Amino acid sequence: MIEEIILDIKVVKKNDPSAKNYLEIILCHTPLWTIIAYRFAHALTKLKLRLLPKLIMTLMKVLTGIDLNPSAKIGKSFFIDHGVGVVIGETTQIGNNCIIFQNVTLGGTGKHQGKRHPTIGNNVLIGVGATLLGPITVGDNVKIGADTFVIMKNIPSNCTIVGAPGKIVKLNEKKVNLTLKKTNN
Repeated sequence: MIEEIILDIKVVKKNDPSAKNYLEIILCHTPLWTIIAYRFAHALTKLKLRLLPKLIMTLMKVLTGIDLNPSAKIGKSFFIDHGVGVVIGETTQIGNNCIIFQNVTLGGTGKHQGKRHPTIGNNVLIGVGATLLGPITVGDNVKIGADTFVIMKNIPSNCTIVGAPGKIVKLNEKKVNLTLKKTNN
């Protein structure tokens, strides 16, 4: 857990041009506060504790405006920029080296049991205001544009997706215009 927190701090320095030094990052980067609290709360969920992790994350939601469920699974070097309005649901899985901007929702549709939220691959960037709903899969090396909306449609690796509804505009470094296919979930 400590290694993950150190990587989370370093990724803020790498991705936020306004972050001048590590002391400033630790004291002033409120999305990092939520990520650090999540790391502790998630460890507590692994010990089968439920109330304390939820209480910790509820406090962070009040302080930072980020609603991050402690049962979500988040990889290393996770970065949230600005953070206000970010919602990450209980069964969300996020890979390594992912970046999320403000007002992003990784949520459910209300129609599923069990796995209800997105699974995000490695090296994924999710732009401001993007909404991904349902037990969908987002591949590795994906860029999701601002205000993109995807419900119940998987996103392949190595692409850029934009719009509402989301369409693939770049796949494997080539410009395209592809409609996403509905998942079977």
